[in-house]
Amino acid sequence: MLLGVGLPLVLVVAVVAALVIVKVATGAGGPKSGPTASAAAGSVVAQVTSVPASVLNEVGVGVATTKPTKITAPALTADGEPRVVYVGAEYCPYCAAERWAMAVALSRFGTFTGLGETASSPSDVYPNTATLTFHGASYASNYLSFTAREIQSNQVVNGAYAPLDTLSAADQALFTKYNAPPYTDSAGSIPFIDIGGRYLISGSSYSPQVLQGKTQTQIAAALADPNSAIAKAVDGTANLITAAICQITDGQPGAVCQSPGVVTATAALTG
Repeated sequence: MLLGVGLPLVLVVAVVAALVIVKVATGAGGPKSGPTASAAAGSVVAQVTSVPASVLNEVGVGVATTKPTKITAPALTADGEPRVVYVGAEYCPYCAAERWAMAVALSRFGTFTGLGETASSPSDVYPNTATLTFHGASYASNYLSFTAREIQSNQVVNGAYAPLDTLSAADQALFTKYNAPPYTDSAGSIPFIDIGGRYLISGSSYSPQVLQGKTQTQIAAALADPNSAIAKAVDGTANLITAAICQITDGQPGAVCQSPGVVTATAALTG
């Protein structure tokens, strides 16, 4: 009798245990907050915004796996200047990777003020990817206008990443129209970058895997070593972005747009 009663009890205990394990495994899959954004260290900003031209020239397109896609759309401008629009989110690991290259590329045309640093979500793929953030930053250039919006933070509120920056109605329409087929593979992908209405980037141009386990300080320092895996990914992507921007600035500044690394990237864009 005891054996007959005991076997079902064992089965019940086993089933309950299994359910608990499943619940723990699936319950742990909700979003988790990353580190609160803070001002980027001066040394990090200096290294990111002044990668030596010789290094960028040596890297060329490096190991960038996705190049900007050429599109036919109305010219995107602001106050008579060509305009670049970035839409991302602080929790997003692919945005985390692309921001490094964006900062390197755009620093060849102008100056950033107020760059922040943070990390992507600890509960997403490529967790805790160290990165910069454009939230709260400003950009000045004689060649182009840059609008950056981080639409969600990496802080979880009521089970979801909290809203952060808001898109204008015009930029929301731009994001909705050009961040969907046939322009991109899927609707709503981030990061989304529109370069003057001439080129689009949807998603990361290289794998965030190369940044795993690295701090902002380590990533920034690696950008000056053309043999590092990080430089080959970030600087290579930066050259491709620079080449696309040169198409909307009429090749200005000439020292940048005619540099060997950018010439190589331009050939990759049009090849």
